[in-house]
Amino acid sequence: MDLGLNNKRVLVSGASRGIGRAIVELMLEEGARVEFCARGEAGVAAASVHFGERAFGSVVDVTRAESVSGWVTAAAQRMGGLDIVIPNVSALAGGEDLDIWRQAFDTDLLGSAAMVKAALPALRASQAPSIVFISSVSGREVDMFAEPYGILKAALLHYAKTLSARHASEGIRVNSVSPGNVYFADGVWGSIERDQPDTFARCLAQNPLGRMASPQEVANAVVFLASPAASFTTGTNLLVDGGLTRAVQF
Repeated sequence: MDLGLNNKRVLVSGASRGIGRAIVELMLEEGARVEFCARGEAGVAAASVHFGERAFGSVVDVTRAESVSGWVTAAAQRMGGLDIVIPNVSALAGGEDLDIWRQAFDTDLLGSAAMVKAALPALRASQAPSIVFISSVSGREVDMFAEPYGILKAALLHYAKTLSARHASEGIRVNSVSPGNVYFADGVWGSIERDQPDTFARCLAQNPLGRMASPQEVANAVVFLASPAASFTTGTNLLVDGGLTRAVQF
């Protein structure tokens, strides 16, 4: 299937590893041009070498709205506009401490909102504008990552639905993807496997398919929803969880 992504101008945050990195890789394979960011300079540099010349990386702290706005504006200028925006950064925060809540709120929710707000003028000028948020199954049901991670991922689902209704008349599609357990060596599940093997084994056994997802499997869903191939899909949340959740979606 031709996803219609050739020469589309794509913005992805948190793309130096994991799901974000896989999204950039697939976008490039489909012929898109990509600007990406991450917080760490070393990660951005390594990813830039890996991606090659069709992807331009920047060091951005998404908790600083002015930095996000400056990055989005500069990226749109370099690419001559924007077609697709994918906020992907998460603090992956857990715990009751209010400082952790603030970090998670500033990163997961305000970081995404700042990126979208800065990108909207360019998206309005696009012929195929699309936004895809990365939520989580933790935003749909209570699990071991419920507080504050899951709560803010649930807020992202509401935010995505709100934006989809608000901007449908402008042709801007807004969707979200909710991954289940996603394994990569330098990710959260890789860390749990090394440091808490019993917890890892228990959580792995809860996956009906008998394994966790790869970042590439999540990226496949994100890139499809972002692409013109999904041109009549907006306001939806796509689960990529291998059957982990049991609730019926109506």
